[in-house]
Amino acid sequence: MKLNRRAILMAATALGLMTHGASAEVSTIRAAQQYGLSSLPLIIMEDQKLVEKHSEALGSPVTVEWVQLGGPGAMNEAIVSGDLDFGSAGMPSLLTLWDRTKGTRREVRGIGAVIEMPMDLMTTNPDVKSIADFKENDKIAVTTIKVSNQALLLQMAAAAEFGDENYEQLDPLTVSLPHPEATSMLLSGGGVITAHFSALPFQFAQAKADGVHTVTSSYDILGGPATNVAAFTTSQFRDANPNAYKAFVGALNEAAGIINADKRAAAETFKRVSNSQESVEDIQAMLDDPRVAITTTPRQTLKIAQFMHQIGRLKTDPQNVQDYFFEDVSLEGGS
Repeated sequence: MKLNRRAILMAATALGLMTHGASAEVSTIRAAQQYGLSSLPLIIMEDQKLVEKHSEALGSPVTVEWVQLGGPGAMNEAIVSGDLDFGSAGMPSLLTLWDRTKGTRREVRGIGAVIEMPMDLMTTNPDVKSIADFKENDKIAVTTIKVSNQALLLQMAAAAEFGDENYEQLDPLTVSLPHPEATSMLLSGGGVITAHFSALPFQFAQAKADGVHTVTSSYDILGGPATNVAAFTTSQFRDANPNAYKAFVGALNEAAGIINADKRAAAETFKRVSNSQESVEDIQAMLDDPRVAITTTPRQTLKIAQFMHQIGRLKTDPQNVQDYFFEDVSLEGGS
């Protein structure tokens, strides 16, 4: 049978496009996580090779190169420059990246929450019952003054207590200290700091110490359980690598399910992988805390976004959560 030359040419062109499309996806994903219990779902993803598992099921196998970064600054720059494909950090970092890249080919948006856990403002000063009680001689440790998750929450609390225009009233009392050093100083009673806007697992140790009490928490400030860490990527990566994107999102959801199904096993994995000083029992106790939730649904994020716009840290005024999370992110019960 004589074949139509035009039909053959069209079929060959289509096959070439299909082959090109299949080969265009990355074979290696570069992803970052930060230190601590807030990265547990990502640690599970790495330890159990869940992204690899999901990518194989989709017919586009990938390997993942994981790196650990101690703060959001380096991660933000790596995402924007294209040196990282997926990052994870507190909501202020995600929102800052989204605002900075909005409308560009490399617009950064969230792929889902990683974990909900409270951040408690702890103090050794018995006279401080609320943030209104802090005096000039008090010093409050945050990871980075003005820009960290805890520093922003302190500004939100100050705006609620002293008026919107006075959101920076407590900033002069803040000092930048990593959580381990701040915990050591607070518990030593040396007087360098009198308060620490903490996070797990550090606040777990502080809460058990004599003479330390909680002033407020992120949940108090935001009006309920709130996303502590979110994962994100660029629209460029998502569009160019739909299967790799789906594999990463699928792995994040599976990791949440694995942790919720067996928190003891998750605690054992965390201790083994991170070389944590806490016992497995203490790590499990943190995961069993009813205020801690392993979920990919973002919560209380719009309040943070709108406050950041109000004080001038975001140029864009976000109207809903899917301004800065991709549309496939589940928002059922979220905010």
